[in-house]
Amino acid sequence: MTAAVVVLGASSEAGAAGAVATYKSWPMHRGGPELLGVAPGRLPASLKLLWKFKTEDPITSSAAIVGGRVYVGSHNGKIYALNFSNGGRMWEFETEGPVESSPLVLGGKVYVGSSDGFLYALDAATGKLAWKFETEDKVLGAPNWMKSPDRKGTWIVFGSYDYRLYAVDAETGKQVWNYESENYINGSAAVSDGKTVFGGCDALLHVIALKDGSQLKEIDAEAYIAGSAAVTGGNVYVGHYENVFLCFNIEKGEIVWRYDESRFPYYASPAVTENRIIVGGRDKRVHCLDRATGKLVWKFSTRGKVDSSPVVVDDKVVVGSEDGRVYLISEKDGKELWNYEIGEAITASPAVADRTVVIGSEDGTVYAFGPK
Repeated sequence: MTAAVVVLGASSEAGAAGAVATYKSWPMHRGGPELLGVAPGRLPASLKLLWKFKTEDPITSSAAIVGGRVYVGSHNGKIYALNFSNGGRMWEFETEGPVESSPLVLGGKVYVGSSDGFLYALDAATGKLAWKFETEDKVLGAPNWMKSPDRKGTWIVFGSYDYRLYAVDAETGKQVWNYESENYINGSAAVSDGKTVFGGCDALLHVIALKDGSQLKEIDAEAYIAGSAAVTGGNVYVGHYENVFLCFNIEKGEIVWRYDESRFPYYASPAVTENRIIVGGRDKRVHCLDRATGKLVWKFSTRGKVDSSPVVVDDKVVVGSEDGRVYLISEKDGKELWNYEIGEAITASPAVADRTVVIGSEDGTVYAFGPK
């Protein structure tokens, strides 16, 4: 298998700062390397539409918000930078395939995959191509990042449908290592404690050493994993295609608990708080579980499949549904606080920063909701 990189420029900013959610930024899918889906800051209990931006095709990419800009991909093959205040277009960059990958904004660059098989690194200010890295199939999952073992540089970690997980240098796009799994890698790889963890269509959880891409552990997940796992405190939290949500302990390589009260698959990634796990299911519900035991705390019903991955902020849960609505739910008891009917399915996940929710819809539009 071949992997090629085309370098068109360089930026000394790459790797200068990490990408982790703050009150004013949401720099990557699920907010940070562990993919926990938790946003700092506050959010009012009722929101209003602030602006919307129309693209030509559906949006399943989840937005990133950094430096007063929103970065998002569309099935029309384009990556957009929008003004966070009013939704005005700042720049756009066109790839050769639909962009389902969620952008990672780090060190002055935007890293994003495309169905054309490339990972792109773009200048965050101008959209100019810095480099692109070629895989042998589409790149749908969002890239993640880590500091290099010598702490002098930054590596970008991402998977491809060519069955491989790659680590490339953030500055140059040159491959550091790759690890081959046994099937498609659809979601993002979580990064935690010197390890990266991902699942895929081979029904396995792969635990990989970040320093060299060597396998540390392979755990039987019992079924296909379509979404991204969240990893924290030595445990992995993930749902799979055979209707079960699982907590694994990495060190023991064992299942800690399993929640199997749904008869439908999980495609969404979970949000993980100090005490709870919140995840959407194809049973049209949002499930809230006790983090320690996996016992059900509450369920919230929508009118469509919930492939959108929820974000928890300020004791509230933000999530989209294929019923065409964005919901705000109380984390405490699962009661609905607010909803907005867009009308077309929402499978993208929300981005939350500065009391504002940004989310795309399959109607091809990016929506921003904020305080009334």
